[in-house]
Amino acid sequence: MDPDSILLDAEERMDKAIDHLKHEFRGLRTGRASTALVEYVKVDYYGSMTDLKSLASISVPEPTQILIKPFDASAVSEIKKALETSDLGLNPMVEAKQIRISIPALSTERRKQLAGHAKKTAEESKVAARNVRRDANKHADQLKKASDVNYPEDELETLKKEIQDLLKKHEHAIDKLLDDKTKEIMEV
Repeated sequence: MDPDSILLDAEERMDKAIDHLKHEFRGLRTGRASTALVEYVKVDYYGSMTDLKSLASISVPEPTQILIKPFDASAVSEIKKALETSDLGLNPMVEAKQIRISIPALSTERRKQLAGHAKKTAEESKVAARNVRRDANKHADQLKKASDVNYPEDELETLKKEIQDLLKKHEHAIDKLLDDKTKEIMEV
């Protein structure tokens, strides 16, 4: 590996950590209904765990309701069971061949719990980004010891500085996402 590919690889992996955080935040409940809230709930469908979005159409007919229409009517009870056992705190109601979920207003205590969960998730993303930095620095150190190509010492120090700057940039982006999500959760 050369310094440019180390830096590029580190940036791609840090971007993936941020993308994962955005994905996790989409499913984190706020005061209003969103299809993202239930899309990835795992349903035991004929013995295999399947995402709900693969089994049903999900819509938001009102700001406080989610409507789930299974493609296979026989899956209604399994979908209801999966929603009840998820940690979303939702109460699904079966109406004929569809499921309606009313999103209750969040209590202050529940909002604080969700904000804490968001903070924990953001911290996990920061740890992932720091692990990428550690790996990139290891690769940079290996370049020092490489016998086939000699890289100037100042070039390797510049590489390590660029890796650190990349980490700071991504940590700042994670903090911004967390602040935005916390505000959204705490908004009444």
